[in-house]
Amino acid sequence: MVDILVSKLHDPHFMTMFFAAIAATATVYTLIMPLFAGENLNKRMKAVASERERIKQRERERLNAGEKVSLRQTPKQLISRVVEDFNLTKWLAQEAARNKLIMAGYRGQAPYITFLFARLVTPLVLFVGSVLYVFVIANLQKSMPVKIGICVGMAYLGLQAPMLFLSNAISKRQLSIKRAFPDALDLLLICIESGMSIEAAFRRVAIEITSQSVALSEEFTLTTAELSYLQDRKVAYENLARRTGLEGVKSVCLALMQSERYGTPLGQSLRVMAQENRDMRMNEAEKKAAALPPKLTVPMILFFLPVLFVVILGPTGIKVAAMQ
Repeated sequence: MVDILVSKLHDPHFMTMFFAAIAATATVYTLIMPLFAGENLNKRMKAVASERERIKQRERERLNAGEKVSLRQTPKQLISRVVEDFNLTKWLAQEAARNKLIMAGYRGQAPYITFLFARLVTPLVLFVGSVLYVFVIANLQKSMPVKIGICVGMAYLGLQAPMLFLSNAISKRQLSIKRAFPDALDLLLICIESGMSIEAAFRRVAIEITSQSVALSEEFTLTTAELSYLQDRKVAYENLARRTGLEGVKSVCLALMQSERYGTPLGQSLRVMAQENRDMRMNEAEKKAAALPPKLTVPMILFFLPVLFVVILGPTGIKVAAMQ
């Protein structure tokens, strides 16, 4: 069985078909997933509603110290037991990782426990898999230090894989928020100038901006809940800036805090901030457009020029070969 597997792994025809099947499956998955976006949107909005109820319950619990009720989501029993038995909260816990989970949209204790479990299991799985492949399946004809280095490298990659996943999720979420934030500020400005309070304006904009950015709608909904139930409104703005991690959102939150403190006109501040965020988004688009020609240089050299040379020199080469 092992010999058949090794022979298949070294068969170019089989590997080509295998990777072609993976590519076809990925293409079908990419085309089908947008059809289920509505269901995912409903789940995420329910999660935001649950988070709002948790904040409400936490503030009520603070007022009524005698009642001990918690609406936090609990992780799976097996994962929680493994984390507690190995005391991973002591050895692998990182405050930066908890903040990144919040920035990626994973709130509560359950995602944090799952993250710690992944940081324990992923290196072990990759290390065991690399040992089996290097020493049993492929039986690489390399020196022992090279084999051990490959296995240790795979284990290190497994240790960093959860952090890489979080970084990728944060980048996607920040991009969604960054694209929709100037439009959200315009809507927020319209609501404020029409006479709405800041809580009602955030709530209304969170509903209207859902179709453009679910992540920004979630953040505005949580900010609405925190403005309603936290004793210090400044904390709600600070939490919004910390959850997004974007400079544009931080500047807007700072302007809102200064408006709350000094009584400056909120509409004027929002108008200026909306224009600044639009200019920032345009500058980033221009920067990407300017960086496109250098990025196309290498693909043109590797793929376009050889084909061009074949088309130009091919007939000449055929005639020279026929004359000999």
